[in-house]
Amino acid sequence: MKKHEDKVVIVTGAAQGLGFACVERFLSDGSKVFMVDLQKDKLDELVERLGDRVSAYACDLSEISSALAADIVAKAVAVFGRVDVLVNNAGIMATADFVDFPEDVFDRTQRINVKAAFLIGQAVARQMIKQGQGGAIVNMSSVNANLAIPTAVAYAVSKGAMKQLTAVMGVSLIPHGIRVNAVGPGTILTELVTKSVMGNDQARRNLLARTPIGRCGEPAEVASVVSFLASDDASYMVGQTIYPDGGRMIVNYTVPVID
Repeated sequence: MKKHEDKVVIVTGAAQGLGFACVERFLSDGSKVFMVDLQKDKLDELVERLGDRVSAYACDLSEISSALAADIVAKAVAVFGRVDVLVNNAGIMATADFVDFPEDVFDRTQRINVKAAFLIGQAVARQMIKQGQGGAIVNMSSVNANLAIPTAVAYAVSKGAMKQLTAVMGVSLIPHGIRVNAVGPGTILTELVTKSVMGNDQARRNLLARTPIGRCGEPAEVASVVSFLASDDASYMVGQTIYPDGGRMIVNYTVPVID
């Protein structure tokens, strides 16, 4: 029997990057996946390609509200009958000098990265409590919950909030058998990172000099941690953030970069 056989999983930010890696992993683990993303064309293509074990909901999480969160969950239940796992992955990142960082971008980042996780998590938890069989919620944090990037104030603040949201959700929901944990990746080779950081030799060297394992991570490596946290193998883990980061969080020096 597969690890997540016949479970129903909601993944936000599911059309690409870490979100899509999670979709692929849960499908391989035997799940049915309800994908949430802004990119309707990509979602339609994925539903066509992946078949009847996936369904999708296109919406803009920068416009998140309790009503929208409830509608996401209601549509997942209408298609698949229940919800067993939520992966709160949707997130954005923008950069600017701290003194010039735009207020509207800061607010939008918090709505997508934090408020959406809170409201969708709340709606999913209500559904899981109604079902009476527990469940698992995995939030996507980042090493930047702890490490500062001077030009990414909104992102760093949102991921710090995600770490604490995970802890509060964890202790609040465990009496209902709902385990909440988070994953805090280092630099992962998503489409965005590949085009930006890895396309700039100096940026690449600066990054790898602080990564003892000597390489960036692959999306599938993060998805495997998400799958673990959602499974019974992590049955005694509550409110924790795990950091698949190649050693970045523990290093206090630079390491040689292999060209």
